[in-house]
Amino acid sequence: MNKIIIIFLSYILIFFNTNLFSNEKEQVLKVGLLAPFSGEYKNLGTSLLYSIQLALNEINDKKIKIIPRDSGSNDPDKMNASIQEIIDSGAKIIIGPTDSDDFKSLKKYEDTIFISLSNKDPKINKNIISIGISLESQINAISKFILNQKKTKTIIMYPENEYTNFIDKKIEKINLKNYKIFKYNSDPKILTGEIEKLTNYAQRKKNLKVRKEFLKDKDDFASINELERLEQKYTIGNVNFDSVIIIDFGNSLKSVLASLAFSDVSEKNVLFTTVNQWFDESIFYENSIKNLYYPSVNFKNFKNYNNKYLKAFNSQPGEITILAYDALGLIYYIWKTNGSINSINNFYIKDKIKGKIGTFRFIDGEVFQELKIYKTQDKNFIQY
Repeated sequence: MNKIIIIFLSYILIFFNTNLFSNEKEQVLKVGLLAPFSGEYKNLGTSLLYSIQLALNEINDKKIKIIPRDSGSNDPDKMNASIQEIIDSGAKIIIGPTDSDDFKSLKKYEDTIFISLSNKDPKINKNIISIGISLESQINAISKFILNQKKTKTIIMYPENEYTNFIDKKIEKINLKNYKIFKYNSDPKILTGEIEKLTNYAQRKKNLKVRKEFLKDKDDFASINELERLEQKYTIGNVNFDSVIIIDFGNSLKSVLASLAFSDVSEKNVLFTTVNQWFDESIFYENSIKNLYYPSVNFKNFKNYNNKYLKAFNSQPGEITILAYDALGLIYYIWKTNGSINSINNFYIKDKIKGKIGTFRFIDGEVFQELKIYKTQDKNFIQY
């Protein structure tokens, strides 16, 4: 029933909200919103529309007019028809689509600018700007953090799956000199054995056994104390790396962390980092590693946005909807700065742009996010 209410309210917003349509003759900023209001991802479309409404309320400029249209869910014909309707309504800039697989269809609309929420590629592609939290932005933040922590031997870990080749290409741009790549099987039964080999677990466990046997018959104070300490350990000896970057999510990430902990990789000696987890609180309860670092959007702003959204619409927003919020802010900033938006060249600016998720930078034709590093500690997210 709640879903029906949400969808029903979204169409009320589309057809009746005075900020969404305009027939005024005055100069206005017309922005299309291309989102899936039907099909499999219709709840995402509704959430994106709500996010845009929040941004409109905060900007509070009646000269902004939003033209929302349904892109459908994996429906190229519907999407193209909706794009044409938006263009016919006078908009030269469109927020959407969310899926980078649709980009090929967008190039033919060369006079229209698309602000996509995709994070696949930060490169500005003719008439498409992607403002998602790209892997490049995340890796850049992690690399700086590792260097600042004076770590010199890094293992970059990620699973063998349909995204492996994609990650391979991104890793080529990493700003670390001394690193190795470790690709693992997502099956937890196989993963544990692979992690044991990576960490030389069997040898380190053997080293402990040999050392304990050596000390067993010693009766001097130092040997007795050492043996007592060793009884609390599972292995002896350090691994041959001092930091890890785990490019993974959800249960698969937790399996990797659990396997590293099982293989007796000490947090005192190894820095554990991963990619943006959108402040997933389940990490607190299922994570075997207590000190985990990752780059992300501004946590305070993210939390405030979620609270405003919940209060306004009585539902939780999708994670990427905050990107739509910032997309409208970015468009409005460019429009106010230039007095108009005529081409994608208007977005090639030197200034940093501060949004709700963080700070945008346009460098050499690419969009980067300046992300903060957060640490999971005592069931909290702490900015490092």
